[in-house]
Formats: sequence, structure tokens, C-alpha cells
Amino acid sequence: MDTGLAGKGVVVTGASGGIGGACARQFAAEGANVLVHYHRGEERARAVSEEIGGAPIAQADLTVEADVDRLFENARETLGTVDVCAAVAGVWPTEDIPVWELPLERWEETMRQNLTATFLTARAFLREVARTGHGSLVLVGSTAGRFGEAGHADYAAAKSALQGGLLLSLKNEVTRVAPLARVNAVAPGWTESTMTRGMVDPKAVRRISRTMALRKVGQPDDVAAQVVVLASDALSGHISGQVITVAGGMEGRVVHDDA
Repeated sequence: MDTGLAGKGVVVTGASGGIGGACARQFAAEGANVLVHYHRGEERARAVSEEIGGAPIAQADLTVEADVDRLFENARETLGTVDVCAAVAGVWPTEDIPVWELPLERWEETMRQNLTATFLTARAFLREVARTGHGSLVLVGSTAGRFGEAGHADYAAAKSALQGGLLLSLKNEVTRVAPLARVNAVAPGWTESTMTRGMVDPKAVRRISRTMALRKVGQPDDVAAQVVVLASDALSGHISGQVITVAGGMEGRVVHDDA
């Protein structure tokens, strides 16, 4: 099926990570011109770039306003046009800390790395949409934003805001400058990636999949495929403001009783 993405300029943030790298590869497979963004993982970003034929790479700290603006200026100059943005970049704090012990410093840092970074990315991309009159933005949230995540209330709150109020506001606002422009989101559950390395061994999968109909951990390509589908005007041209959960049928309750 033709996605209509051939020749489109696509910015993938966090493309040095597992899901971001998979997005970059799948967009490139559709014939899109991809800009590979990274923050600290330059070596991984270069490896992704080489895999997809030497795509341009760009470094930016997405919590810094000037860096984000520079990233999209670079994208416009490099790609010629910025038609799609997959806002994948985010950070999951590994330490389990309940709210009554959660330092304000970590709360604020998690918000900046996930919610503020996504806001700045979306704002910069939508300025490109205002210039061109078209575009598709896909935000990457998390099932933590749907069901909560004990020990990670900061991350869950950031992702909930991203795939809730921010998403629903953006999908309405963007039509003021581009009547057919769209904004959607993907909410991955447990996914094998650099962020979850060492945490999804078979024993862990048995435990975490008790709330999932499909008792397996997702792969980055599972998430990337949905990002590509939502980004495509040919496949999703009448879909906006939606959150697609990629989590094997996860529910907010135990489905399998292993006791």
C-alpha cells in the first residue's frame, strides 16, 4: 500500500534510541527524506544514518528553546521542506520513587525532558506547517499516561499531559493555519529498546504481561509502524487527535492470574 510519504521531509527526534531509530528506518523505507535527531547518542545516530543511506543527522537538546529552533531551521535547509515530525524523544527515570519521597528537582527535570521538550518540538514544527500550509505531527506518549505508573508519577503525568490536553489542543489549533494538517499520538507500552535494556528478560515479561492480552513485549518496529501510518495522509488523512496504544491489549487490571 502506498503511504504517499515518498519525497516527504521527515524529522524524527530521539532517532538514536530504539523507537526513534525504528521510525527513521521505516520512514526511509517509504522513500521519505529523514533527518535523524539525537541529543547524546551521536554514535547510534550515525549508525541509523548509515543504515538508511547516509541521512543527515542533527544534535539538539530539546529542552533548550534555541536548540529546537535551530534543529528545524537545519531540517528546512537540509530537507528542503519539513512535512512530518515524529516527536519520539523522551526520558524515563529509572529509579522507582513514590510521590511522598519524590524530589522537586526530579519532577521538574522529568517534565522538561518529556512534556516541555515535546511542546518545543511541536511548536517549532507547527511553525513550519504555518509556512507550508500542510503537515502531520505524531507525538509519542506512553501507557503510563493512560494507566499511571507507581514509582514514576512524574513520567506518567508528563505523558498524560502530552497525549491529553496538549494533543487535543494542537489538533484544533493547527487547522487555523493548515486546514488539513493533523496531530496524533502513539502510546507504547513495554517495548524492547535502549531505555528498557536489562528489564525485559523472560521472568520480567511474565510479570509485566499479566495486564496484557498478548503476553509479549513490543518491538520498536511495532511502534514505528503505527507512527508511519498516522503520519501518512494517504492512510490516515481523516484521523486527528487520536491516541493509538501499542501495548498488546494492555488494560488497567490483571488479565492473567498466574498464582
